[in-house]
Amino acid sequence: MTKQVAHPMVKFQRKLASLVESKVLSSKDSIYKVALLYGNEWAYWKKELMDFGFSLQDPIEDILIVEAWDDEE
Repeated sequence: MTKQVAHPMVKFQRKLASLVESKVLSSKDSIYKVALLYGNEWAYWKKELMDFGFSLQDPIEDILIVEAWDDEE
């Protein structure tokens, strides 16, 4: 039996959902607010988000509604 590893963006999405649920962030906040929470790791996540077509002005809710993070189309 092979264990399937979750895409890194799935983990990122879950973390953001948790931050929204705990009221640290609002789903209407712009993605750039996440940078304040991720510090040194932000460069990596910013690149990932840009690769998936997000801009820093997009609301966090746009990330939360993604159903699948596929690298290949």
